[in-house]
Amino acid sequence: MMQQTYPNQGPPTTSNQMRAAPLTSNQFGPPPTFPTPQISQQQAPFANQPPSGMGGVAQYPGTRPPYTGPPPTFPPSSQPSLPPSSYPQPTLPPHHPSQSNLSGPPSMPGSQSNEPNSYSGGQPPHNAPPPAFSLGSQPQNSYPQQPSSSHYPNQPNISASPTMPGTQSKGPSTYPGAQPSYNAPPTSFPPSSQPPPSSAGYPQQLPPPHHPNQSNLSGPPIMPSNQSNGPNVHPGGQPLHNAPPTSFHPGSQPPPPSSNYPQQQLPPHYSNQPNLSAPPTMPGSQLNGPSTYPGGQPSYNAPPTSFPPGSQPPLSSTNYPQQQLPPHYPNQPHLSGPPTMPGSQLNGPNTYPGQPPSTGPIQQPYQSQRIDPDMVPNVVQVLEQSQEKNQEPFITNAPGLLPPLAATDFICQDQGSCNPRFIRSTTYAIPNATDMTKQSHIPVALAISPLANLRSDELEPPVTNFGEIGPIRCHRCKAYMCSFMQFIDGGKRFICCFCEAATDVPTEYFTHLDHSGRRMDWYQRPELCLGSYEILATKQYCKDEKWPEPPAFIFMIDVSYSSVRSGLVEYICHILKTELLNYLPKDKTAETSNIRVGFATFDKQIHFYNIKNTLGQPQMMIVSDLEDIFVPLLDGFLSTPEESRGVINSLLDQIPQNFANSQETETILAPVIQSGIQALKEANCAGKIYIFSTTLPISVAPGKLTNRDDKKLLGTDKEKTLLAPVNNIYTKLGEECAQHGCAVDLFVFPNNYLDLATIGEVCRVSGGQIYKFNYFSIENDGERLLDELKRNFQRTTVFDALMRVRTSAGMFFNSNTEINHAKKKYCIRPIDFLGNFYMTNATEMIFGSIDSDKSVCVELKHDDKLPVESNTYIQAALLYTSISGQRRLRILTLALTVTSSYTTLYPACDLDTIMNYITKVAIRSITVSTPKSIRDSIITQAANMLACYRKNCAQSTTAGQLILPETLKLLPVYVTSLIKCDALTGTQTVTTDDRNLLMHRLMSMGIKGTFAYLYPRVYALHNLEEDHLPPPMIRCSYDRFSETGAYVLENGIVMYIWLGSQINPTFVQSLFGIQTSHIQPEKCRIVDLDNPISKTVRTLLNLIRNERDTFMKLFIIQQRDSIEPFFKNYLIEDKGFTGGASYVDFLYHLHREIRNILQ
Repeated sequence: MMQQTYPNQGPPTTSNQMRAAPLTSNQFGPPPTFPTPQISQQQAPFANQPPSGMGGVAQYPGTRPPYTGPPPTFPPSSQPSLPPSSYPQPTLPPHHPSQSNLSGPPSMPGSQSNEPNSYSGGQPPHNAPPPAFSLGSQPQNSYPQQPSSSHYPNQPNISASPTMPGTQSKGPSTYPGAQPSYNAPPTSFPPSSQPPPSSAGYPQQLPPPHHPNQSNLSGPPIMPSNQSNGPNVHPGGQPLHNAPPTSFHPGSQPPPPSSNYPQQQLPPHYSNQPNLSAPPTMPGSQLNGPSTYPGGQPSYNAPPTSFPPGSQPPLSSTNYPQQQLPPHYPNQPHLSGPPTMPGSQLNGPNTYPGQPPSTGPIQQPYQSQRIDPDMVPNVVQVLEQSQEKNQEPFITNAPGLLPPLAATDFICQDQGSCNPRFIRSTTYAIPNATDMTKQSHIPVALAISPLANLRSDELEPPVTNFGEIGPIRCHRCKAYMCSFMQFIDGGKRFICCFCEAATDVPTEYFTHLDHSGRRMDWYQRPELCLGSYEILATKQYCKDEKWPEPPAFIFMIDVSYSSVRSGLVEYICHILKTELLNYLPKDKTAETSNIRVGFATFDKQIHFYNIKNTLGQPQMMIVSDLEDIFVPLLDGFLSTPEESRGVINSLLDQIPQNFANSQETETILAPVIQSGIQALKEANCAGKIYIFSTTLPISVAPGKLTNRDDKKLLGTDKEKTLLAPVNNIYTKLGEECAQHGCAVDLFVFPNNYLDLATIGEVCRVSGGQIYKFNYFSIENDGERLLDELKRNFQRTTVFDALMRVRTSAGMFFNSNTEINHAKKKYCIRPIDFLGNFYMTNATEMIFGSIDSDKSVCVELKHDDKLPVESNTYIQAALLYTSISGQRRLRILTLALTVTSSYTTLYPACDLDTIMNYITKVAIRSITVSTPKSIRDSIITQAANMLACYRKNCAQSTTAGQLILPETLKLLPVYVTSLIKCDALTGTQTVTTDDRNLLMHRLMSMGIKGTFAYLYPRVYALHNLEEDHLPPPMIRCSYDRFSETGAYVLENGIVMYIWLGSQINPTFVQSLFGIQTSHIQPEKCRIVDLDNPISKTVRTLLNLIRNERDTFMKLFIIQQRDSIEPFFKNYLIEDKGFTGGASYVDFLYHLHREIRNILQ
């Protein structure tokens, strides 16, 4: 067998639910209010640890000079240098990686830890003391570089707060291997301002009074952009491992805007509640003040509504002097001004990226002071920091390495564990006990995208062939060979890393070991040195032990009256003939595609076509017996385009002509799908069935449906009846598809209700996809339809697939046993599966087809305690038929660590994966639960996660502080978006079919897609530079928009361009080729004009669309248009126009829930 060396591979480095007030309309009520701003630096020390010294301080306007004394330092930790891009081969140990026996760090209060204090790959100890910052500050990322074990001052004697991210730092800290630090101090945020009490009696258009840090500026504050003297390098730009929790006082209070406004009487103050004052109204509360936002956006200056008894955090006082300084507490610096954000200018007005300095943000008619949104964690800043820190490759050479954020553009080098684009875990340190998992409420789950697209400069899983002996597997648990197996007895046996059983090595696979105990061919075999590889399967892995035929595509076109009248029939035939048949998928090594195609049309009957290459003209055969469906053609229905190009072209020309005068308005659907399955069965091949349908199948036949749409039920407890299938006919069709190895992709073009809840089941169960084009017209939707079909053909797709996830199940010595240290069994097992697939047992997921855009979630559980000193191994095996007809196995292996300490668990969390899992759980619950209970459950879980962290990992002397772990500091903004997204929010503004479409998309969506949906990207278009694309992101808030600007927003499903009311007409003319008054939301498009504006914007839109797995339809929105409120609903940091809290408001509510849990 030819051997191939993998020079880039090196050895792995060794290393041994809650009470929540419902977040619905009229349920939230006003949030709690908080006392005068406490802008302070507060220490949240670890047990037996000195406070953290800071290497630099941020300059605040009007404060005293910064501290210039020697910075305190951290203890040294073993850290190898950053691996160069050439990927040299490191030295591997003779056995699989395990954690080093190092002394553990002091445990956190209330927790015990047996964790090592050092990690191979450069991870520092977990026990650094976390400094806390007051509201508004950002995580401190710069640490002294030179270690010192003696100098730990009790508190730095400084007069300004610590250095903010992106500011000048005296001592940068780098972590080799781009791995996150486990000991970074927690961050906290200072309180900001709060809306004053007011009444409904003031005029509607009062100008806002000027407060510090408020809007009478020439531009909004600058986002983080400045450079530091020495950047901190963390793996992939994830938040610091055990970086200090983000904390802030949700809602300190500025002075009342004017004495002319009548003040509401304040309730008495209770000792167990924070000092609050006139918070902003929460979602659903009734506003007494007028709404003066364009498009009906509610203003924030209306007086808060009253709370039910006991639910309102009382106010302690009514007046706060302006610029009142907080009292000085021990170990806290005096601050005389608000903290500057990273990159902000201290002596000039601030601007946001992509906005002109001469124009400020859109001013609301009246802006009361409240928590400054710039002072809370924001997605844009975190992504910018992650991308900046992710310049080096992420190397998977040790268990438990937290990967970069999913939205970060990073390079991964596979050295034992698979690329995180294939598998990501909610936490990379598994709790060793079930009680720890329950208390933290952090789900232990995996997000698996087995065919995910990799970067062009990353290694695709190589294919290996074991010949007649077949794949090398453990004889007990059947796990496949991977890089963590340990060879013994001179290479004659290997120890399974999953079940610890010893298996004999086949003679054909035997190779001697070197002096370190590693096989001599270690680097020549991808299964030994990589975390992802493929195997050519033997006949034992094929159905009936027969090699499969290449897959086939069947196109089934609705030729009813509505389909013909809209031009759909003619357009589909045209693009199939001229475009799509040239884009059929093919193997990378093949010159042409060997996909066979077949064609059928339908209305109340099914018409099959013979396209055999020996025919001069295609032949039509009609099937009208729909009860016992069959395919009248055994030979000639399927053929390759190369063989029958002339007959196929003739057929596609004749179909529009033959049905041009069709008056048939009723259609069928289930028999159409059944006939497609039957055709593939008779051809003994897998494949796809493409259905193009326009109407509800109301004709008398199996699968007949009736219009059961009732918008009045949306948003009520009975809406689940609309969102669930009315029968199981289409579910059973999907099961039949999956078992035979084919999937249904459904392209629907409705003008009315279509009952996607029912007919969409065939796509969900078979692994197919739904595409929806409302009120189809070639002018508005033709380009999108063509692009969607091209993407569908060209993405990586496999058929007749089966996936199984194996996890660690072994034994370990229990030191507490009295007799001979007897072994105790432990097992981690998958218990729940989320996604679009079919299951016949409790362990295997069956896909008729699966592609690079599809993802599933698998929840894990263990009943017994896991040994802390061990690792946990995950292996996903996907058996499939390739596009060329080969039967293959794709093996993906991931190694995780085990922990007994909360201080290790939280820094190892991956928020992207957690939100992907929570989203899928919520979507699945829609058909069995109520919207209110689902939203309450999400809020409850989020509050419990943060409450557990506050209880076990953080210490704060201020009860009113909201403390967020560094890795979960964006949890509130994601939860805010999820609980008010269209998929979960039952409102009549979203149709039942659109709800079902979103549910279907989200259940199969990968992590990157979920992130884009929960936090849309916004870019400014009016100042684009061709050499800087894409431009900096802008936060999802209406306040960030300028009336003179143009912005694009996209969430992976839809795209909007928003035009300000004062935008330069020349810009509009250059972009659209028409005047502003002639713009139509759906019909307007970016014209291919020869000017810099048109070229640059079109380039940006193409970049965005190429990153997404679907072609996003473009809408043009003008400021104060009647449809602008629908656009505002995507600005998730703001209050939704159909209800739902703003980001800042939700922080109040979440903080109240956390306090209730802790009390």
